[in-house]
This record gives sequence, C-alpha cells and structure tokens, in this order.
Amino acid sequence: MALPDGFLEELKTRIRPSDLIGRTVALKRQGREFAGLSPFKKERTPSFFVNDEKGFYHCFASQEHGDVITWLQKTQGLSFMEAVEALAAEAGMEVPKSEPVSEEVQARRKSALEWIEAAQAWFVRQLQTPAGEEARAYLERRGLSAKDMETFGLGFAPDRRRGLVDALTQKGAEIADLEEAGLVIVPEDGGAAYDRFRGRVMFPIEDARGRLVAFGGRALSKDVRAKYLNSPETSLFHKGSLLYRYPQARAHANDPKVKARGLIVAEGYMDVIAFARAGLAQAVAPLGTALTENQLKLLWRAGSEPVICLDGDSAGTRAAATAAERALPLLEPGKTLRFVFLPEGADPDDLLREKGVQALKDAVSGAKPLIDVLWERELAVEPLDDPDRRAGFRKRLRALAAKITDPDVKAEYRAEFDLRLEQLFARARPATRSGAGAWRAGAGRGGKFGPPPGPSGELRKARKGDHAHPMARQLIAACLDFPEIAESHAEMLAEISFGPLDSLRDAILDASSSGDVWPDGGLRDVLGRRGYRAELARLEPDRGPMRASLGGEDADAKTRDESWRRLASTYMERVADDARIAEERARQAHVFEQGDPQAFQSFLAAVRRGRKR
Repeated sequence: MALPDGFLEELKTRIRPSDLIGRTVALKRQGREFAGLSPFKKERTPSFFVNDEKGFYHCFASQEHGDVITWLQKTQGLSFMEAVEALAAEAGMEVPKSEPVSEEVQARRKSALEWIEAAQAWFVRQLQTPAGEEARAYLERRGLSAKDMETFGLGFAPDRRRGLVDALTQKGAEIADLEEAGLVIVPEDGGAAYDRFRGRVMFPIEDARGRLVAFGGRALSKDVRAKYLNSPETSLFHKGSLLYRYPQARAHANDPKVKARGLIVAEGYMDVIAFARAGLAQAVAPLGTALTENQLKLLWRAGSEPVICLDGDSAGTRAAATAAERALPLLEPGKTLRFVFLPEGADPDDLLREKGVQALKDAVSGAKPLIDVLWERELAVEPLDDPDRRAGFRKRLRALAAKITDPDVKAEYRAEFDLRLEQLFARARPATRSGAGAWRAGAGRGGKFGPPPGPSGELRKARKGDHAHPMARQLIAACLDFPEIAESHAEMLAEISFGPLDSLRDAILDASSSGDVWPDGGLRDVLGRRGYRAELARLEPDRGPMRASLGGEDADAKTRDESWRRLASTYMERVADDARIAEERARQAHVFEQGDPQAFQSFLAAVRRGRKR
C-alpha cells in the first residue's frame, strides 16, 4: 500500500537506530557513531557501525546496510509493512489504512483482541487449578515440565458449558464481542451462548505481528469428534494465512547465531513444541489444513529452504506430494522446499523422548530436496515395464516442470528430470539388437553385444556430414507439423536414433511436453527461437514427401498417427537390419582372414539359412 508523503520520514525520526539495534547488538560509542560486532557475520574486531544522525547502520564485514525498517526486515524476517507497523506502534503513530474502516469495525476488532488476551489469561490459570489436573498429567506424559507449559503459554478449557462466558461477561464482555473473537457459540434459535472450547488443552495462536488472535484446543476425551479444534474464521483469524508459533520461529531462524536456512514445518502443535525443546525453535505448524499458498509465502519470508517434516506413512507421503506440487508455481531461485520423513508411526515428540535431541536434529539435517519427492512420487505410480508406462512417466514429469513459472528454475527442473530419465532407462533397459535406441541406452563397447560395427549402404551414406536418412527426416518433419504425434509417441520417438537430428528430436520432446502456450507460428517458431533455424530450414524439402507418407494433405489425425507409427517401425527395422548386415560382414571378414576356405563356405551357408528363416 502507498503511505502518505512524510509518514516514513516522521517514523524514522522517532526511532533512534542505536536504541533499536542496541537491544540485540552490544554497541559502544565511537565519536558520533556506535560500533559493535557484526550481527551478520562472525568476527573478532568490530566492523558494524550505527549512525543516529544519518539514520542508518552499515556492516563492513557483510556489506549489509539499511535503516530501522530494513533492520527489522533483515533480523526478524518481517515484511516491509509489518516492520512499519511494528515501529509505528513503538513510536505511538497510527499507520494510515489502505481502505477506510469504520470506527465501529475498528472498535470491535480492538475489543476482540482484548478479550482474546483475557481468555488466554483465564485458560492459563485454569491449567493450575484442580480442574486442570488431567490436562497437566497429559502434558507431563508428553515430557513437558511446568516451565515448558509457561514458556509456550499453554492453558486449559474446563469441560463446562459456560465457564469462560461467565468469567468474561462478569468483567464486562458483551456476547457480540466474544462471538467476534471466536470464543463462544451463539445458537441460531436464540438460546444462551456457550463456550466453544471445553475439556481441551489450549494453545495460543498469534498472527505474523505477534498479536494473539485465536486458539487451538486438544481434546482430552477420546469420545469427542474432533481431536483438535481451532478458533473459527474471524476478522482477525484466517487459518490459511497463519502458522502456529510463526513470530517466535521467524525470530529464531533469523538469529545470526542459529544459521537456519529456513523454518521447519511440523504437523501439529506438540510437534512444534518438541522441536523447540530440542533447540530447533524455528518450527511452525499449519492450522489443521494442508499448506496454502499464503503459508508458503510466509515460510519463504523467514528463510530460503523450509523443511517439511512429516510421518513416513502413506498420509505423510500424500501430504508431502500435495505441498510439493502446490509450491511449484511459486518457486524462484533461492526459494525451495525440503522434506523429512520420520519412521512410520513416529512423530517429532516420540523421536525426542525415545532417541534424544540429536536424533531429531539428524533427521532434519537429512532432509530431501523437493525434486526428489516429486520424482519418487511419480516413480511409484506404476511399473515402468513397457513403453506406454515409460511414456506416461516422462509426460507426468514434464507436466510438473511446466507448472513452474520462473524460467530459470523451470529449465533446471527439466534438465534434472531428463538426466534422471536417461540414467534410469539406461539401467532398466537390457542391451539388445532391436535398434539404435537400445544401443544408446544399453551396453557400451564393454557390454554383451556392444555397439553396432557401423551403418552401411543407404544409412551409412545418409549419415555422412549432417545428412540423416530420408525416413528419419520425414519422421521429424511430421512431429514439427503435427506436435500431437510427438506427444502420443514420446517414448517411441525417444527410442529412435536420428543421427544428426537427435538434438532436434530432444528439443521437440521438450517443447511438446512443456505445457507452454505457443505463438501463432507453432512448434517451428518455438524451436526457431531456441536456436534450431538451420535444422528446420534443411528439413523444408521433406515436408511434401512427409505429408504424402502420412496419407496426403487431407488425411485426418488418426490416419496421420497410424501412418507415422508404421513409418517409425519400418525405419527402426531398417536400422536393425543394417546393424545385422554390418555384423555379418564383420564376421565374414574375420572368417576369411583365417584363411580356411572350408570354414568360410560353412559360414556363408549358415548365413543363407538364417536369411531364409
């Protein structure tokens, strides 16, 4: 939002940089400036300076430079407006609103915030009463001490219909205010309002600015429908835009001493607390939903590589895949996700209690990259034991890469997927004489059959210089004019060796599977812009023969598709025949060189018999 002229200047004059920065950095006055050790880099000699007169700080060790707003953004992971709002609150200034809000609405929100704070104090007190004994016992069984309960602001909502309502109305609360705060339920039939949370351990939920705006409650009884219950959506609380303990996690992750590359996303409140107790206080949790786009953006504001920690069961695997795919359109250089899968049935709290702090830290340090999660998910869909399934696998991977909007990241994912596909199919496919594609993916010179001795006849002539066989040229030209053929027969197309046209074939597969919107010039225009203009020009004379071989100018899509497949099969057979003939000639030369006419005649007879069969 646009702020009025002069507002930021006035704000900066009210906040002295040395006062703000001096809360976390030990500063000593040196003339007109203050000096201290860099908060951004380890050092022994002070190279960090703060100048109140000029209103900035500068770090010579890291070259970080900025004002009080930048300081909060860098050290606390706040957005620009969050930093402005935090400083304005400290300076006693009101941040101008982007949209006019009535005084009545502002008053209602302020009142709701105040009553949420009052409810928190009441929940905390109830945990220490005899009524909270069962809740305390539950938390102690989970390994929490009384100090932990205090540190994390845990409370208890007694299993009474109007415990909180009566307590707050006695202090002057209006039912409308408590409903606005999400603390009570008002029956539609006009009955008396009653507590939303009953018989639950209570967890306070703050927004990104650190304001208490909602609660999460964990049921103690096994008979209730919902094990966990959150506050309803209100004007203050939007669960898809917040994360449990986000302000604390962000501050911890941005501590230069911690060196965290991002937050840790756990599944539940107790998991987050387990991480914090293990010294990994950069943990957060979504509020009962799968990670949303807004929550992913929150995560990246606090670090470039958030770690998603999930159970290793099928539900955890599905949740990881959902988060991974949802993140794809948002990826940028320096913004990704990593994933940790704990042993099935174990959560961070279990791991902490059973194996200790180091086991939890080791699990996080071994997080998988985002691309691994996507690859493994698609690899597990079905066996890759026939061309159709391999083509489906390839197509799914290309579709995932196509969802990435950043061009550099998209190119890297495509290249990595292609490399893995080549490596996977090279290992999985046996070496055979069935065609050049098999030689390319199968054994090399040291393999069982090795590469063909070399093409002969028409194929050998065609491959001199940069000329491909006429059939190969027609097959490629058909894919250029009719990209749906390349998409339908991607696996077969990838199998065929086109000699000097292999790189153009690869570019066709990449472009036709990318999901991009093509310009009016179609696939040819796309490839031309990618540097293939010379290859395309050399194929122009083949367009007429190609269309004739596919059934003529008026052929429908089905006829073209079937004709292309037959032409491709014929070409692959000729490649195989050529290899066989070359092998026979090599063997013939070897027998002839032995100087035994009888052996040579026997060899020729065997060859003739094989050809007749």
